[in-house]
Amino acid sequence: MTDNTARLDHVVLWVRDPLASAGFYEKAVGLEPLRVTEFAAGTTSFPSVRLNDETIFDLAPLTMTGKMNMLPGAADSAGHPVNHVCVSLPGPDFEALRTRLEEHGVPMSDISYDAYGARGTARRSFYFRDPDGNVFEARHYD
Repeated sequence: MTDNTARLDHVVLWVRDPLASAGFYEKAVGLEPLRVTEFAAGTTSFPSVRLNDETIFDLAPLTMTGKMNMLPGAADSAGHPVNHVCVSLPGPDFEALRTRLEEHGVPMSDISYDAYGARGTARRSFYFRDPDGNVFEARHYD
């Protein structure tokens, strides 16, 4: 990619079991798993899942907290309460996500309407949690 405009590259999520989390995000959420085999083989520190061509979620095991020393106090971020991460999807993908989550028994909020976001007013949105308690909002604008 040669376009150097500002973009969200990745979000690191603290998880208890990265392999189980990768399975959740692949099966229930529909994201592409990355580096799962390498993580299982011990050749990489964590797996990831791809949201789109430009953004991934890193699934960092809680056992890594001691190695998170890039800034003083960074290890203390494990379990730090981030309210939620919002993903914007096209309408059909929004519906497909809700269906997959229902099929996997993932509790979800009711659908809300006309919520404000980065692209203006979203038509619909709903919330769900991953197995580690991270809260996600799914929305679509079209």
